[in-house]
Amino acid sequence: METADQVTEGSPLKSAEDGTEMVAAPSATELKKKSCKDGLGLSRMTHWRTAAFFLSLFLCLTVVFAFSFIIPCPERPQYNVSWSRDFSEAATYDFLAVDHANSDKVMDVLFAIKSPESSPNKSCAGAGLSSPCLFLLALDGTKGETLWERPLEAELHWAQCGLQTDTGPAWHCLVAHSDNLTAVDKYTGDLVWQQPQPAGLSGSPPLLSVPDLDGDKLRDVVLVASDGAQTQLILLSGKTGARIGSTVVVDSIATGGHLLHRTKGGSYYVLLQKDTGVYGLALGKIAARAKPELGPGLKQDKHLEKSASNTTGLVPIYLSEAKGLMRTKDSDDSSDLLVVSRREVAMVDGGSLKLRWTFNVTSIIGFPSFGHFNKDEVLDVVVEDSIDQSFKRIIILDGQTGGLLWQVRLLASPNSPRPDGVHTANSFSVFMFWGLIPSESNSSESSTSSRRSYMLHPLYPDYLLESTNVVDHIVTFRVSLMERGRHAAYFLLTGPEQRGAEGTVVLTKRKLKQDVSSCNVHRIGTSGELHSDEDLKEAFYRLRFSSDW
Repeated sequence: METADQVTEGSPLKSAEDGTEMVAAPSATELKKKSCKDGLGLSRMTHWRTAAFFLSLFLCLTVVFAFSFIIPCPERPQYNVSWSRDFSEAATYDFLAVDHANSDKVMDVLFAIKSPESSPNKSCAGAGLSSPCLFLLALDGTKGETLWERPLEAELHWAQCGLQTDTGPAWHCLVAHSDNLTAVDKYTGDLVWQQPQPAGLSGSPPLLSVPDLDGDKLRDVVLVASDGAQTQLILLSGKTGARIGSTVVVDSIATGGHLLHRTKGGSYYVLLQKDTGVYGLALGKIAARAKPELGPGLKQDKHLEKSASNTTGLVPIYLSEAKGLMRTKDSDDSSDLLVVSRREVAMVDGGSLKLRWTFNVTSIIGFPSFGHFNKDEVLDVVVEDSIDQSFKRIIILDGQTGGLLWQVRLLASPNSPRPDGVHTANSFSVFMFWGLIPSESNSSESSTSSRRSYMLHPLYPDYLLESTNVVDHIVTFRVSLMERGRHAAYFLLTGPEQRGAEGTVVLTKRKLKQDVSSCNVHRIGTSGELHSDEDLKEAFYRLRFSSDW
């Protein structure tokens, strides 16, 4: 019996009984002709598609290879892991700025010496200055080569870099020397302007960069000065250095520190640290006192002004026996504030200017520094606390709560720089500080020759890496990110112990990871997990450095 398929295949013509139209099946000859025509068309279309594909591929490769030669990949600057520069018969100062001074992507270094000459081709006599004179120097961060040398009249009072104007003539460093204030371009060393210092007044850093006051569309500056009895504010044009208006007398008591702060509402206040605490004065009030037509355009914080003094206009921010005022982020004029007294550190919230927390210590050494010990994205505080004449402790406080995060007890070596650190791509910082871990072999009295530097990795809080490199008298010390994601380094500026004394001045740069292989590993805690020396060193080698401020 045949299936339905067999019946249909065997009966090409359907009977009229089915009720459908009878259609004649194509013959074998017709099917063959149609097949040949379809195959020929498909073949021609396939050849055209293939040709189009290879033509497109050829054009793409041509463009890629052409641009690879026309626009080559930028070369990364080659740097020495360490370098050193010596200056004989020279004096140096506690000033060291790490900034970009050329067009590569590696940070450079600026510092100052006093000498008859800074190089065989640059002398005081050649610049028409009495010898010895002051030299402001910029060295290339990659190899330590001199980028420029700027001779100036001695003596150096202070210097500050990191200042920039918005448009127009650019200057980035201000040098207070002899009887002058000199603005210098950090890329060329050229003098942008020079003005005499206010007679009878001694200005002090930092110079405050404020919004445009004189209408030339460039940021202006405020110089905080003192005659020994009272604090005075002087407004200077950022374009020419010329004085804007008259001098503003703030108080009959000299201040010990100052900062410019921007409130949450965008109002600017000059914060003044006195021996009774920290006070604020609205920039608008200062400008109006210097020149009445300057004040109306500057906002004042209505909430803060409710507590301002009717006589002085000062707003109390935090009352204490303050000896220092710091900002957690130098580049952010609205960041949190740290008020330092002899036995206390206090964190003031930058948004509300209200006290966030305080922490009591025995006796603070110098000024704290900042870094990330945990990953809450709030900068933590590193404090050196003097326990007695022989010992100190390094403590790290939580920036959000003021709680104690970490501490270590060290012998207090003389001439130990303040702690410093550098941020990593892992959202924490590596900390570096100086001292000596006490042991049975060393005495309770430490000396400069037994001074050591230590590195702390926050993920290994029970361990320290100790470098035994012995250096001469340290004038200043800085840890810095040199190239984003690449490498960090530290700078040591060494020289004679007495300020202004002549001798051999040495500036040294060393890659932070360079000393890891020769470092000793010390276990300072017993509660954490055990790690081998190789594991700890490998953790430092794996670090990649970044910047968060």
